[in-house]
Amino acid sequence: MNARIPSGTRDVLPEERAELRRIEGSLLGVFSDAGYGEVSTPTVEYQETLQRAGAIGSPLSYRVLGDAGEELALRSDMTVPIARVASSRYQGAELPLRFCYVAPAYRAVTPHRGQPREFLQAGIELIGADKAAGCSEALTVLCRALEASGLRDFYVGVGDASLYPALLASCGVAPDDSQAVLRELADRDFVGIDRELASLDLSGDQAAMLAAVPRMRGTEALAEPFDALLEEPIQAISDLIASLEADVAARMIPDLGRFPRMGYYSNVVFEVYDPALGEPIASGGYYAELLGRFEMPIGGVGFAIDVDLLHAALAGEERGETGR
Repeated sequence: MNARIPSGTRDVLPEERAELRRIEGSLLGVFSDAGYGEVSTPTVEYQETLQRAGAIGSPLSYRVLGDAGEELALRSDMTVPIARVASSRYQGAELPLRFCYVAPAYRAVTPHRGQPREFLQAGIELIGADKAAGCSEALTVLCRALEASGLRDFYVGVGDASLYPALLASCGVAPDDSQAVLRELADRDFVGIDRELASLDLSGDQAAMLAAVPRMRGTEALAEPFDALLEEPIQAISDLIASLEADVAARMIPDLGRFPRMGYYSNVVFEVYDPALGEPIASGGYYAELLGRFEMPIGGVGFAIDVDLLHAALAGEERGETGR
């Protein structure tokens, strides 16, 4: 008998499980030392709760009917459940709130792309802190945690989730057309971006600008902006990096093409890459409105590390690999 498991899932055997446990312990140690308390939430939430997140694409995955016919879903990340916890259990509490976690999450997959349906995340949520100070703290904790795990060569791309939608709106792009472009941007598919832009009624200058901005990284991203809408987010990214300790700041790369799949991020967004792996190891950012959807109108910032991808990057660095 061939006992199969669903595509996008896998068994973890004792040797690898021990390695993952070590990584989890190193991450949680840094989180705890920084003042973050570990929380757990149900794997199953009401579908309506998770839908408050908003998203580019389809982060909600598996939906089921409860015993009484209620619509339930497996959580697709931990940010939204923790927002629910904060709003229901910590109304009126002294701010900021600091939570951390290690937990599996679940998302729908595109067939035949080898995407995981289930993945293990470790991360933090900092709720109610000043935006600038909170983002600086989150990036520092992120870098210290990855360093504690043993990762050496990673860097962090830093962008602003509000930038590109504002540019599209300034060019008169309709909301439905904007969503099509943003889906490609979230996937970092530059061919797809160019294809979608070519289908729009844009002037030559508008098309050139919208094609150029997603490709602007590093010092080029902080150069003199060629559109007034870029001035404020570029300055905010520059100020954030300048606020970090020197060794943390050295890992930051400004990236104007950074755009999140999760729709609750509103300003600063970031992703972690390592030369040993061809996909992001971690991502996060600032959310101004998510908690307000749970009647707690304050902002927050957080990140999630994909523990399995971190494990793969550590192994790749050890083998001297430079991407895959």
